[in-house]
Amino acid sequence: MCGIIGIVGAEPVAERLVDGLRRMEYRGYDSAGLCTISDHTLVRRRAEGKLANLAREVAARPAPGDVGIAHTRWATHGAPTEANAHPHATAEVALVHNGIIENFRPLREELIAQGRQFESETDSEVVVHLLSSRIEQGMTPEEAVREVLPMLRGAFALAVAFRQHPDMLIGARLGSPLVVGFGDGETFLGSDALALAPLTQDITYLEEGDFTIVTRDGAQIFDADGNPVERPVVKSGASAVAIEKGNYRHFMQKEIFEQPTVVAQTLRSYIRQLERTVALPQIDFDISRIDRVTIVACGTSYYAGMVAKYWFETFARVPVDIDVASEFRYRDPVLEPGGLSLFISQSGETADTLAALRHCKQAGQTIAVVVNVPTSSMAREADLLLPTHAGPEIGVASTKAFTCQLAVLAALAAHFAVKKGRLSEAEERAIVDHLLEAPACLNEALNHDEDIAAMAHLIAPARDVLYMGRGPDYPLALEGALKLKEISYIHAEGYASGEMKHGPIALIDDLVPVVVLAPSGPLFEKTVSNMQEVRARGGKIVLISDAEGLAEAGEGCLATIEMPKVHPLIAPLVYAVPVQLLAYHVAVAKGTDVDQPRNLAKSVTVE
Repeated sequence: MCGIIGIVGAEPVAERLVDGLRRMEYRGYDSAGLCTISDHTLVRRRAEGKLANLAREVAARPAPGDVGIAHTRWATHGAPTEANAHPHATAEVALVHNGIIENFRPLREELIAQGRQFESETDSEVVVHLLSSRIEQGMTPEEAVREVLPMLRGAFALAVAFRQHPDMLIGARLGSPLVVGFGDGETFLGSDALALAPLTQDITYLEEGDFTIVTRDGAQIFDADGNPVERPVVKSGASAVAIEKGNYRHFMQKEIFEQPTVVAQTLRSYIRQLERTVALPQIDFDISRIDRVTIVACGTSYYAGMVAKYWFETFARVPVDIDVASEFRYRDPVLEPGGLSLFISQSGETADTLAALRHCKQAGQTIAVVVNVPTSSMAREADLLLPTHAGPEIGVASTKAFTCQLAVLAALAAHFAVKKGRLSEAEERAIVDHLLEAPACLNEALNHDEDIAAMAHLIAPARDVLYMGRGPDYPLALEGALKLKEISYIHAEGYASGEMKHGPIALIDDLVPVVVLAPSGPLFEKTVSNMQEVRARGGKIVLISDAEGLAEAGEGCLATIEMPKVHPLIAPLVYAVPVQLLAYHVAVAKGTDVDQPRNLAKSVTVE
């Protein structure tokens, strides 16, 4: 959520600030703003709604200056209004903030008692007043930041501009990511490398508790104790081309169609094709000694973890607990010595998941992470880093990151089983063969895009939609329902097929479409039995199955979607495609904002 960019430049920065914000639109936001320094004056422009509104405001009222900060806001404290939009400012200090200041109320009350005037409802504004009061007392910006940062509880990435110091910015991070970029006579701050991609490839990731003083000559970095430190400068690899839609109507559509390629790229990192074996990155612990796995994730990543639970228990015969990250720490989970805690996150910065990771680390667990950003906080704190290779995912609703997560988790489950002595060499080679079939099967699934688009109008008028599946298709039912909710705003729920008669079947009537995921195989007959129970009560069924399944149970359905015949191991990857496409085409039919659905953010960096 939210995006920060700051530039200490050699030429006017307003246009580049707005361009940087465009590169972070995928994070989700509901207002935007910027502030430059011109003739020792803070020049601030803000707008509610889309970034185009801010661009029009800047065009109508230019913001001159070679130094500036900018922000896209996703509302936490206070409604998405212009008054609550960042940057927040006094006469002396302007500031943008990602995250949340948990103790803002007592700080705000104390500042009001001192006579400070607040303009917004946000938690962020307390920070600008804390800094401003100290500048007014004669402190330098560095002194003010050193005194104020320890007063803040919560999570934050900050970029701060000071009226009296027009050649510098100060950045700080605790729990929310912030990077420094280095150019030719210019230095930058950004929420991620992608925001800075057109400006520089040379970046430094700030560590927890760091703050930095940024000038045209570079950056001084200080750790949480205020000591000067060196942080490595790395090549970001972020591509300006990566965020172009190309010939696709939406980023989500592009990312759905990228899945065969990125899944193949991901699998190449985990499979030795000549030997037909699974190979993981270097491991500094004996995975064969792991007797229990705890999986923690949020949203779509949680559903990937649910599928992984089936795989780990089936192949490796190791018990698996799985938790929603936002609930995990608060139930005081029992973490047995020698356990593996596995965290799944597209961004590697998800606040709930990162907090759970640190909780498990303190409890002595071995930490593994599946992330799409190998330089993220979770990646840096893991004992075993398992990167996906999905590339930047711009659409808020995750698609290609999900299937790449599944690819990594399937490889991990197979490797785990081999090391536990549960899979023979022949069985491992068979699993590898099936995984290598996945990209082609994804391509085949995508060939039914036009068929799915043609039947989307049957779902678009519905107020409620149910999804059903058994075994690993149950998490896919949950994921399908989530996708439909996220981008079409239709209420949808996913259920294990056998659970329908334990309550949810009461919802069935001829106005409630029921999407059934049922590849032919061992569980097919039971799923069809549940499907018939729905049909007997007037339910309208959309059946997603292979040709064999459709021949047996497709008659009388509202619509059918044919998938290739695949091995059960890779069925979750392949069946992700039709539920993604169905949600996408229904949203297009309804005219909703596919890539930036209302109220949602790409990376949730507050609890």
